[in-house]
Amino acid sequence: MAQEVQIANGTAKLRSPWGIFFLALVTLGIYYLVWYYKINRELRDYGIGTSPLTSLLAITIGGLIIVPPFVSMWNTIGRIQEAERKAGSETRISRGLGFILYLIAFIFLPFEIPYIQEHLNNVWKRAGQAVPR
Repeated sequence: MAQEVQIANGTAKLRSPWGIFFLALVTLGIYYLVWYYKINRELRDYGIGTSPLTSLLAITIGGLIIVPPFVSMWNTIGRIQEAERKAGSETRISRGLGFILYLIAFIFLPFEIPYIQEHLNNVWKRAGQAVPR
């Protein structure tokens, strides 16, 4: 079960990086889309980025034009870098490595998920307080 933390304008979840990876595989990519929307929504709620729906549309329907999914992922990783700076995190996500892992996902498996989620978990741990249940 994912732990929720309170962030600037909402909540974010501390998710299991490998759990998301396997859920994306088991659901044949459907959970990947849910996860991608949620992380962009959490970043927007944290004050970085604007529309998670635009990001989601870019990696789905935008794929018909070929370029939008790559731009969307590049920008999402950039938003995570900005969130790490804002939260004062010592570690920084590598835009280049994250993007290479995303390119690998087109051929093999989505190994960018654990990498990205691990960095997001670090941001939310530093930026938020646990929400009591």
